[in-house]
Amino acid sequence: MCLLKNLIVIAAFAACAFAQDPTTVAPRGSKSLQERLAAQNALFDEQYESDLRNFPERATAFGDYRYNNRLAERSIAAIYSRNKTNQEFLARLEAIPTAGFSDQDQMSHELLVRVLQQRIADFELKDYEMPVNQQNGVHTELADMPLSVPFDSVKHYEDYISRLHQIPRVLSQTTETLRAGMKDKLMPVNFLLEKLPAQCEGIIQSDPFLLPTKKYPADISPQDQKRLTQQITDAINSDVIPAYKSFAAFLRTEYAPMGRTTLAVTSLPDGEARYKNDIYARTTTRMTPDEIHQLGLREIGRIQAEMTVIAKKEGFADLDSFRDSLKTNPKYIPTSAEQILDVFRHYIAQMEPKLPELFTLLPKSPVTVEAIPPFQAAAATHYVTGTPDGKRPGRVVVATSNFAERTLIDDEATAYHEGIPGHHMQLSVQQQLTGLPKFRLHGLGFNAYVEGWALYAEQLGKEVGFYQDPVSDYGRLSSELFRAVRLVVDTGIHAKGWTRDQVVDFMRKSRAVDEPTVQSETDRYIAWPAQALSYKLGQLKIRELRERAQKELGPKFDIRKFHDEMLDGGTLPLDLLDARTNKWIAQEKAK
Repeated sequence: MCLLKNLIVIAAFAACAFAQDPTTVAPRGSKSLQERLAAQNALFDEQYESDLRNFPERATAFGDYRYNNRLAERSIAAIYSRNKTNQEFLARLEAIPTAGFSDQDQMSHELLVRVLQQRIADFELKDYEMPVNQQNGVHTELADMPLSVPFDSVKHYEDYISRLHQIPRVLSQTTETLRAGMKDKLMPVNFLLEKLPAQCEGIIQSDPFLLPTKKYPADISPQDQKRLTQQITDAINSDVIPAYKSFAAFLRTEYAPMGRTTLAVTSLPDGEARYKNDIYARTTTRMTPDEIHQLGLREIGRIQAEMTVIAKKEGFADLDSFRDSLKTNPKYIPTSAEQILDVFRHYIAQMEPKLPELFTLLPKSPVTVEAIPPFQAAAATHYVTGTPDGKRPGRVVVATSNFAERTLIDDEATAYHEGIPGHHMQLSVQQQLTGLPKFRLHGLGFNAYVEGWALYAEQLGKEVGFYQDPVSDYGRLSSELFRAVRLVVDTGIHAKGWTRDQVVDFMRKSRAVDEPTVQSETDRYIAWPAQALSYKLGQLKIRELRERAQKELGPKFDIRKFHDEMLDGGTLPLDLLDARTNKWIAQEKAK
């Protein structure tokens, strides 16, 4: 009953966003507007600080190094305690009347309400009992720590050593949580879990935790360097490696064999509610699985028609014959992993000077390109946010394994997606916004906005004169087709009972991606329900808003102002982005 109640509350908030008249006068005897606003802002700060204390790694990622010597508590007791804190913050926030608040203050109120409600809904479904899969988990997150923390002082090295000593506690607590999932029959799919012990062993073999000892800042003395190297080495040998070996053994002998054998998340307890919650959490829409499935099929047809136009312009009778020619064309087959990285760097570099044609808000943080490490080869190309001060750059982390089976055709689109003007642009700009509560300067979990923007950003390269090679433009469409295919296969798996072979067959026939990607992405959708839906649904909403603004504003429409409007509110649910854009259009009309 509690679960249904919370889901209903979330739906109610989604339906009535901004329905309240901001000019309403507060009831007699209530606190003044200034008092209520001050109380809300104080609560925002308190909740933000609570999150940083509870999630020290998040604080580090935000450039706040007060908790750099700590790792988050992952025990069942800590998870329950955080849920109680979320409930308390939600009750206090909902008790603040927003009558008379500005649009921005009302939006901040609504955003935090939704974040807290979603956390509580996830908790009631016990999502926390399935915290690891082949895509990500505590074992790979910890292994990325040497690339995610600062190493510019002795103190920061000592903080790192302190975190290394805590890894056994973190992995032990995660094991406790996984045992709870076994008891409640909340288990990922077994053949995917079987990949995890090998990931742990790959981490042990590559030993990324030693990376900080390879190069020290010049101002750290040789004596300190020797001491720190010894302490890091001792911590790895005495704590880290034994903990990883123990965790891998648990995964192999106890956990993986108990994994579920059905692919659909709907086969789990509260299955239909679980998938609906996943869809809402990832997309901020109330579309049904069937509506999403049918939308995907329509988008596939539209995009393939555009591809066919390119094929015929290139002198081919149809799309299939054009695709066949590309499959064996050595120009588009990588000769090394490093070539793939160089291609990404080239495209990101060429886009940078074009940004002022599309935006006035520009990112201040740099961006780098690196390969996904071998122990994490199952992961897809992705972006890792840098710090607001730019000292730690944003990172485009690229899939390069089995390079000879990959293709370079869609790398231009992917570089814009992950780098600029995609994820790096959006998330870096968000970090530098002013006049917003701190919690709005970082990702809030509204995936459809973040991924929708990045997919939308792929087309911006074409608008500033790139994709000169028709094959690269075909690659852009392939990238969009890939996201449309996701709408079909994700709902196919989790709502229509598709087998893995059906998914692989559908993806192969779409010819949107290469074979390594077909395999890894199929497993991704099984492990991470609804996440892959966010890209296309978010992109379509942003395109819809742009078309609306162009139609309404006519000659007053300025693409730079529109893009700034998309970015300068931070991460938003799609319905609030829609409402905010409508107000911006009205303001521009009135000028």
